This record gives sequence, C-alpha cells and structure tokens, in this order.
Amino acid sequence: MFTTATTPRTTVTHDVGLLVLRIVVGLAMVGHGTQKLFGWFGGPGLSATGKGFTLAGYPAGDAMAVIAGVSECLGGLGLALGLLTPLAGAALIGVFINVLDVRGLNAFFPPKGVELEVLLLAGALTVTLTGPGRFSVDHFLPVLRESRPRYSVLAVALGVVAGFIVVLIRD
Repeated sequence: MFTTATTPRTTVTHDVGLLVLRIVVGLAMVGHGTQKLFGWFGGPGLSATGKGFTLAGYPAGDAMAVIAGVSECLGGLGLALGLLTPLAGAALIGVFINVLDVRGLNAFFPPKGVELEVLLLAGALTVTLTGPGRFSVDHFLPVLRESRPRYSVLAVALGVVAGFIVVLIRD
C-alpha cells in the first residue's frame, strides 16, 4: 500500500516553478549585490554603501558592505544556478534578517514598507527548504542530487544564527 522512496517524486511543472523562482530571486539578489560592490544598475557603490552601513550602526561599514555585497552576489548566483542551494539560501536568509532589522517592521506596504524584502526572503527560504529541483546544478552532482531535509533545516538555522549575530554587533 505505502511505498517509501529516498527521493520525493516531483512533476516537471514543480521543477519548472522552482527554476523560475530560483532565477528571479537569485538574479535580483545578484543585482543588489553588484549595486553595493560595483555601483552597477544605478547602485551606490562600495564607498557609499559602506557609509550607509556605518550610519545604520554597523562597525567597519566598508567591511560590512563587502560582506553584504558578496553574500548577495554569491548567494543569488548559487540560488539562480541551483548550486550549493542550502548554503546559498543561508547567505540570503542572513542578509534579509539584517535588512529587515535595519528597515524595521513598522509598515508592510510602500513607501516605507518591507513587502519586497519579505517576498525575496520567502523565495529564498522556500527554495532552501524544498531544494532546487531537477533543473539545477545540484541535481547533476551525485552528492547533492537528493533533497536532504536535514541540510535544508540546518541551512535555515545557519542563516538565522549568522544573521542575528550580525544584528547583535550593530550599535
């Protein structure tokens, strides 16, 4: 009657949906990271971003800007490609904990709301917990092929802990 399988069975539409979610959220985050690091896409660049981090109460604003930009770029790229997906998700979860702490949760909708940040966080969290699907680099690497729930949960925990550690060093 009941069968057990080591890998969950998914449909093509499930995997295409995950692919779309990964690409949209991942590339959006790569764009945000490159804005911070290089000033691309109308971004402020590293110096101005560092000053913003300092004004937000982070020590060593320039270093924090680099950490945030690299986390967004590599986390976004990993998510988009489905490469080391749990670690990519952890990086983005940590970033969004800090973004939400800095922005505050006073309003959800514009002009001062956090709805975009919450949606991007939800997308990263969803892919981290579900796995990247079969249209991903992880699927073609034998050691990463199977969705392993314990790694997903550990990655979420890692992102949350890292994010809150960084929040705690703010003034």
